[in-house]
Amino acid sequence: MLDRTPTFLLHPQSSASASSSTSDDRNDAVLLDSYSHAVTGVVDRIGPAVVRVEPQVSGRTAGMGSGVFISPDGLLLTNSHVMQGAREAQLTGSDGRTIAARVIGDDPDTDLALLRADADRPPFATLGDSKRLKRGQIAIAIGNPLGFESTVTAGVVSALGRSLRAKSGRLIDDVIQTDAALNPGNSGGPLVASTGEVIGINTAVIMGAQGICFAVASNTASFVVSELIRHGRVRRASIGIAGQTVPVPRRVSYAAGLAGTFGVVIAAVEPGSPAEKAHLEQGDVILSLDGEPVGGVDDLVRLLNGERIGRVVELVLLKKGEMHTVTITPVERRTKAARPE
Repeated sequence: MLDRTPTFLLHPQSSASASSSTSDDRNDAVLLDSYSHAVTGVVDRIGPAVVRVEPQVSGRTAGMGSGVFISPDGLLLTNSHVMQGAREAQLTGSDGRTIAARVIGDDPDTDLALLRADADRPPFATLGDSKRLKRGQIAIAIGNPLGFESTVTAGVVSALGRSLRAKSGRLIDDVIQTDAALNPGNSGGPLVASTGEVIGINTAVIMGAQGICFAVASNTASFVVSELIRHGRVRRASIGIAGQTVPVPRRVSYAAGLAGTFGVVIAAVEPGSPAEKAHLEQGDVILSLDGEPVGGVDDLVRLLNGERIGRVVELVLLKKGEMHTVTITPVERRTKAARPE
């Protein structure tokens, strides 16, 4: 009598399944190893360039954050809010050595500060091109969260092109959102790509949120560094007005060839300012600048950059119900305290 139990079929199936499982485990190990190598490689290269930053006021420590060396001659980037107006800082490296540093320039509008340390060829990192970033790309943060030195966290670039309000009230454009865990003390430290290039300077965390953190893009940092080295400040233009964002009738936007339905109403004009010389008045509504729509105060602030200082620009505005085009020559903004633009 034949035994109809198909036991011989079980062996090939079991063998194939075991082989497949072993192969999957091996592949998972290879993938995990590659990721680990990417992170550890970056930490080995960039970690020594990251320091603890302690602002010094009257010889006393007034806060703590992180910073990263960006050149062999001791230039270091950190956050403006880490320095809090202090002009000197003490830096502590991963090896425990302390270095004195002084502020070269501070730009609260982008929450960046540039320091120069009394160091002979310190290890340094390179600022990368943040325009080449993609969502989902590995992002590695190195810093001193809550005082725990040389802490490393990793995640991804969650979003690009965000805007973030600085303490000065101005919007920081082109901000990187990441889910790499950040905490107080990470501020001023680098956000690094797997290539080892700094792609951002960590600046803010939404408290209570799960993994929503922000970094000032490296391209913004590069621009600010160049301005601070050349001028000791970031030069921005002003036309001498105080304004508010207001809705504009759709028919007016259509007549001006604009897609938006908001503009900036002039609330005040500074005496002797370019706005006064161009006969701008309280109640006028600015709709565009050099063909770029002005959909609010933030748009106007963004468009009045350093390149427009001393250069004639064209404003389209609504004056007493009628469309007008005027030319105006912006000057350099004198202070960051009051916000006339």
